[in-house]
Amino acid sequence: MNSSLQLTWHKIIFTLLLFLSLSSLAQETKLDSILNDYHNQPEQVLVAAHRATNPNYPENSLAAISESIRIGVDIVEIDIRKSKDGALVIMHDKTIDRTTNGTGKVDDFTLAELKEFRLKFGNDITDEQIPTFEEVLQLTKGKMLLDVDFKLEGEVAVRQTFDLIEKYGMENQILFFLYDFPETTQYQKLNKDIKIMPRAYSRKDIRAIKKLEDISIIHIDKSYYRDGTMRRLIKSGYRVWINALGTYDSMEAQEKNSGFDALLSHKYVNVIQTDLPEELLSYLRSKNLHR
Repeated sequence: MNSSLQLTWHKIIFTLLLFLSLSSLAQETKLDSILNDYHNQPEQVLVAAHRATNPNYPENSLAAISESIRIGVDIVEIDIRKSKDGALVIMHDKTIDRTTNGTGKVDDFTLAELKEFRLKFGNDITDEQIPTFEEVLQLTKGKMLLDVDFKLEGEVAVRQTFDLIEKYGMENQILFFLYDFPETTQYQKLNKDIKIMPRAYSRKDIRAIKKLEDISIIHIDKSYYRDGTMRRLIKSGYRVWINALGTYDSMEAQEKNSGFDALLSHKYVNVIQTDLPEELLSYLRSKNLHR
């Protein structure tokens, strides 16, 4: 190889390595920005896409999650179940009837069998397969937070889930959602670096959750929302999660800004889960509540 050609190849390789380095840095910067806002900027409202929902792809699909990353969603909510042969898969329902071209319970099929089905979008059959939890981790590493809505029971299943999170070094990207907050300490012992997000069903529950250690976020309901209670939570360093699902999203779908205006009358919330993530991002940015 002559010196001129060798120099050209060196330039090409250098340019490629620089591009890969900058691409990696951009991903890390996005996650760093989300984590900085999460921990240090309580006035920044984080957006969670319910089941990675968007207008173009099936819920809980890799394509939907990719689109959530592209538009700047902070958190994607996913639902974990288990196949017959023990693989962790992403599916909200106990059965595959509603969301795929198949029928039957998720745990009646092996992973290989589940991969033969295709996810539906409305009445259309897509090319999207049922994702595994591992595939979701691979896709989202360094890019966003994951709200893990755990549909299984027992410490063995939780340990299996935590093992995968640890394999990819993604402890700082997980919000592990618990319906029953008394289980918090049990699962914190498995890995103290994975954030537990307990749900509170009353202000009494909030008081109990505040006594737990290492909790940074609480899922609340609008039924017992009070400005004073939530203001104190945020001032104490907690993230306050509320859902736009149902009432507020439906209002927003009917008339632009109506649902989100109504939701943000609850002034002291700073994580919102929605089926309209792109619309919510646009709304929050117009109010300087999201970067």
